[in-house]
Amino acid sequence: MKQPRIRIGTIALTGLAMAAFAANSVLCRLALSHAAIDPATFTLVRLASGACVLCLILSLRRKPEPSGGSWPASVALFAYAFTFSFAYASLPAGTGSLLLFGAVQTTMVGYGFVRGERLSALQWFGLTIAVAGLAALVAPGAMAPSVAGACLMLAAGVAWGAYSLLGRGITDPLSATAGNFLRSVPIAIGPSLCVLLFGTNLTAIGFACAILSGAVASGLGYTIWYAALPGLTPAQGASVQLSVPVITALAGALVLGEAISLRLSISSLAILGGIALVFGSRESAPSRTS
Repeated sequence: MKQPRIRIGTIALTGLAMAAFAANSVLCRLALSHAAIDPATFTLVRLASGACVLCLILSLRRKPEPSGGSWPASVALFAYAFTFSFAYASLPAGTGSLLLFGAVQTTMVGYGFVRGERLSALQWFGLTIAVAGLAALVAPGAMAPSVAGACLMLAAGVAWGAYSLLGRGITDPLSATAGNFLRSVPIAIGPSLCVLLFGTNLTAIGFACAILSGAVASGLGYTIWYAALPGLTPAQGASVQLSVPVITALAGALVLGEAISLRLSISSLAILGGIALVFGSRESAPSRTS
């Protein structure tokens, strides 16, 4: 069946949303690679500033209070943001984004399989390639990422996959996201206070990166993404997210001076190509990315 033509406005909104999601990784890595802020405080500031912007946007929609979300989803959101921040203390932006994306999609496909969804031979082939790409990326070697950082980012991907699954079927995703961000803030206060009590390096640059990550890359990013989604089919919405790790790697090279190694390039082709094969014939609702 012929795919409906995507409007220029939808393309523009989608591009902005993907750039915003990639900016989360770059901003977090920029702050933590220079020890401008600690990961726990980055998480708190990101979630709090995201909650403020989302609630402001809801008020402009004449919905003064978030009416959605849940505590399980909020815990999953915090778990994602917390492990994401700690992972970027040691991971390059491009590598982290690729690990996150692969873990999110593998989690969602695995959940569907457990629930009775069956994959075609081509989809199994794609999933196998993607998992092999993840394994190759984290395998020991001269260019291997930090083991602790990789494990933390994989955990962040599983948490984000769980968050996306918990959000399936909601009728007002923006309100639910705002509610989840609000609930996650008190959860994030405890770890941040513990770090502050023992002393931490908190600079204006680190604080600004955390605010931009929460307010712009997360709060505005999700708002733009939800505005673009009605103009995309589920497969298009899922497939376009393949661009986020690529944008992140390029931004990491330009902004942070990170090298795009042969290992990262080959792993990227395997992971993104494999997931593209799974998406090709799988009309599932797109996950909300980082």
